Amino acid sequence: MYDAETPTAREPRPFATFERMESKVRSYCRSFPAVFERAEGSWQYDKDGKGYIDFLTGCSVLNYGHNHPAMKQALIDYIQSDGVVHSLDMHSKAKGEFLEALESKILKPRGMNYLAQFTGPTGANAVEAALKLARKVTGRTNVIAFTNGFHGVTLGALAATGNSHHRGGAHFPLSGVTRMPYDGYFGEGVDTAAQLDKMLSDPSGGVDAPAAIIVEVVQGEGGLNVASAEWLKKVEKIARKHGALFIVDDIQAGCGRTGTFFSFEGMGLKPDIITMAKSLSGMGLPMALVLVKPELDQWKPGEHNGTFRGNCHAFVTAKATIDTFWSDETFAGEVQRKGERLRKGLQEIAMANRGVVKGLKGRGMMRGLDVGSSEISDPVVDAAFKKGLIIETSGAHDQILKVLAPLNISDADLDAGLEILSNCVAEVAERQALGSAA
Repeated sequence: MYDAETPTAREPRPFATFERMESKVRSYCRSFPAVFERAEGSWQYDKDGKGYIDFLTGCSVLNYGHNHPAMKQALIDYIQSDGVVHSLDMHSKAKGEFLEALESKILKPRGMNYLAQFTGPTGANAVEAALKLARKVTGRTNVIAFTNGFHGVTLGALAATGNSHHRGGAHFPLSGVTRMPYDGYFGEGVDTAAQLDKMLSDPSGGVDAPAAIIVEVVQGEGGLNVASAEWLKKVEKIARKHGALFIVDDIQAGCGRTGTFFSFEGMGLKPDIITMAKSLSGMGLPMALVLVKPELDQWKPGEHNGTFRGNCHAFVTAKATIDTFWSDETFAGEVQRKGERLRKGLQEIAMANRGVVKGLKGRGMMRGLDVGSSEISDPVVDAAFKKGLIIETSGAHDQILKVLAPLNISDADLDAGLEILSNCVAEVAERQALGSAA
């Protein structure tokens, strides 16, 4: 934690303005006490010029790194041409070109037929829209969500979120959701999909017929828990059997994070609704999207809206992202290669620190180390930051050191970040061992 009253050699009380003017709700700045001034690729630099390898990337908002030249140039050109900035849901050239790229380079090559609904600019708003639509279409109110799921912190999305810290912030009853165990929640050998089907099939099971089942293929905030394709197919089948819509929340795991554009590719799944946000714009510009099967698009005009659903700057950079990275399979292959490099690097750290590392979690370029608790992870995050690495934690007990490096990070930068992480885990493990011995 930083102390705003602690002076530095270059500037007294460097965080005084933030302390004076900003709400106590801020969180990341407490783990990363610096005033950042510029960023490029895999690096951020503070106002004193110190560089930090970024293994956080805006919590997967910056999958393509900071200020990628292709997106930056597209945005500069658009601004200099006096392109429309904000359009509500009116037609704009920028939106049309993004939709054409989405259709021709993302949806059609994958045999997917969806309509695009632009919502308010956050992932939570995309989830709100998805849940509202599911309830409208089915006439039901109950939603099935899963343990350790994270879908946002607005009230509807928060009801589907499992984290008690965030749920406690509502100070209001969070209803309309039934929580079920995620894949592997009770350990190997327990089929939680079968449990779900049994409870929904039992007239005395006590679970109301659901409007939707919402699931993350990889639970980002929940601890990098990975659902198997077999389990997900069972859950989708259960949704169909019981008249519920099957919703995949791809807000953090999508846009290439797991090695394919959608996290569920190759699993044989056909979600009714897909929610997206975070790296959709490719450059950190706010943008969220709900992909809906055409027959489910039963909204009345304006029934769900959002003032900033027409962020044309985000449309421009999103199109540039698709054109640059997703016109063919080359980038996906590179992300998969890099994901394996990351896995091997984390495995080496785990093997060298068996006393504190319980195992590896995640998939693709969405991986991490399970160190058991925040008693290990927090000191590692602090030590890493001092050495020039930004990395965060996730999981119910902040027990996962989560790597969300840019998908296009160089091998050299990836290895350098992993070396810092390795050194910090070893240092904390040694301190823990000394403390136990004492």
